[in-house]
Amino acid sequence: MRVIELRSDTFTRPTPAMRKAMAEAEVGDDQYGEDPTVNRLEKRAAEIVGKEAAVYVASGMLGNLCGVLSQTQRGDEVILGDLAHIVQNEMGASFVVGGIVPRLVPNREGLPAIADLANAVRPQGMYPRTSLVCLENSHNNCGGAVITAEQTKQVADFAHARGMRVHLDGARIFNAAAALRVDAKELVRDVDTVQFCFSKGLAAPVGSILCGDAETVLKARRVRKMLGGAMRQAGVIAAAALVALEEMRDRLVDDHRNAKRLADGLARIPGIRIDAAKTVTNIVSFEVDPDAMEPGAFQKACAAEGLRISRYLGNSPRLRAVTHLDVTSDDIDAALEIARGVLAGGRAPVTAAR
Repeated sequence: MRVIELRSDTFTRPTPAMRKAMAEAEVGDDQYGEDPTVNRLEKRAAEIVGKEAAVYVASGMLGNLCGVLSQTQRGDEVILGDLAHIVQNEMGASFVVGGIVPRLVPNREGLPAIADLANAVRPQGMYPRTSLVCLENSHNNCGGAVITAEQTKQVADFAHARGMRVHLDGARIFNAAAALRVDAKELVRDVDTVQFCFSKGLAAPVGSILCGDAETVLKARRVRKMLGGAMRQAGVIAAAALVALEEMRDRLVDDHRNAKRLADGLARIPGIRIDAAKTVTNIVSFEVDPDAMEPGAFQKACAAEGLRISRYLGNSPRLRAVTHLDVTSDDIDAALEIARGVLAGGRAPVTAAR
């Protein structure tokens, strides 16, 4: 059966160029700073986002951990949107491991309002010290919403004026840059640290990176070591990340085009609730009318026909479909056929395996 994998862009498979680079990678011991491929990746990643230094890590969650813990002390308070990936999807690791206190504000389409941030900052004295603001771009739990360089600067100026720093969870920052038609440097210019993933839209098999000033990145390296994240001959995977960084950024617009095609198609299916205009990156967020079908039942019925989608935050009514390198426009058309057939109560048309 033809399988259309839309649960996440983490399901991408490495390209032939990535596999070749991995096989031929020059390696050393990264813990000693002697893996030349990792060193090239860190230097190049920092250059691309306009930061001084970078540290390669195994996952986006570890990158966020290193970013948050390198800029806070135990007992500090950190301001985050209530739908932030760090809050919703990372097992509370920053708070459990770092001993810091989350101060949640409404996300409001992916970006906390300045007024909400101002209300969240504690006065000095008998309260936790508010030391960090975390942003996310693009925003996973807000349906792939993006925030502009100007919006980011407003938050950063607010934070810096009060002695706070800013960490950006930029797991899909290049998707945001492609959607806004700007250089990623502009979107991260005013934040102190940024984490982004190689293993999502960029299609590498593993890895993320944290970029920032040299002093903070040095602290982050210590955090990585403390968390057991130090690596040895990591050049084998860093080689694929280098290919991803150089060859995959420009093609993200194809994923966005397919996501828009999917969103527009879903909007024409009776029983689907979606604001297609809000699909601006590679994430499509939608709901099924409960009178038509329960969301979990719709998800399972689609999977039985070869269409795999995910569901937000446990029992949320919202469903998610994510386009990526391995999804074609024909796949989108087939996915729409399946969704239409499932909601019509009949078996979706059988599509020939490719």
